[in-house]
Amino acid sequence: MLVKQIKIFLFGLVFVSCIATAMPSEKYWGFWDRSSQRNFARIDHGAWDEILKTYVIDNHASGVNRFRYGDVTKANQRKLAHYIKELEGIDPRTYNRREQEAYWINLYNALTVKLVIDNYPIKSIKDIDGKVFKRGPWDSVLVRVAGQHLSLNDIEHRILRPIWKDYKIHFGLSCASVSCPNLLPTAFTSSNVRPLLKQAGRDYINHPRGVYLKNGKMKASSIFKWYQKDFAKDEKTLLKIFAHYADDRLALYLLGFQGKIDYNYDWSLNAP
Repeated sequence: MLVKQIKIFLFGLVFVSCIATAMPSEKYWGFWDRSSQRNFARIDHGAWDEILKTYVIDNHASGVNRFRYGDVTKANQRKLAHYIKELEGIDPRTYNRREQEAYWINLYNALTVKLVIDNYPIKSIKDIDGKVFKRGPWDSVLVRVAGQHLSLNDIEHRILRPIWKDYKIHFGLSCASVSCPNLLPTAFTSSNVRPLLKQAGRDYINHPRGVYLKNGKMKASSIFKWYQKDFAKDEKTLLKIFAHYADDRLALYLLGFQGKIDYNYDWSLNAP
């Protein structure tokens, strides 16, 4: 009986671990794969931009941008909720691709920030709706756009990843954690989305939580393991991606690296 109980307990630990670390694969949602390339109208992200400029700390000593969740006023909480509601009323498929890209990234990040604010104080976003298994809020339906109910996982894995097929998307999405790429103090727009994603990639890879190489040993963010196929076909090619974004000195060491890459991730909340 004792042996059986131990086996059940160990199985439970493995099950919890798998749930906590497994990442959804991309699952193409064809409904959203439509655009109007001749539509050059702009979606207004001004309210989100004001919130980011007010509450993002982009000069934190850690080199990781922080968000002052506990300081967001009731007025700005209403502004955030109203902004998300306005995005819900837009059918992004009627806009051009670049406008759509900015729309989806901003919606994802705004929803993430709102989730944390609504549940603050917490130690990690995984505590939200996580209960025992720490699954986090990513599968929860949060908005309804063009008649479709959407979760954060829908936006990332069913829309952005399979339709854009651009690994730089990962540099723009914030999971409200210390190890994720920086939540920028600027909203994405059709005119800045490409340069901002490139800059976010440089900032991430040149920070130790992105890529760290010392004494012949390398550690990298688990993002590059979870989504390796988005970035490169193998680790050798992945090193070239790292080097492309890295500062000159780091790039040289990366290109010559032949060891094993260790991956890790800190889910602690990116609060001050």
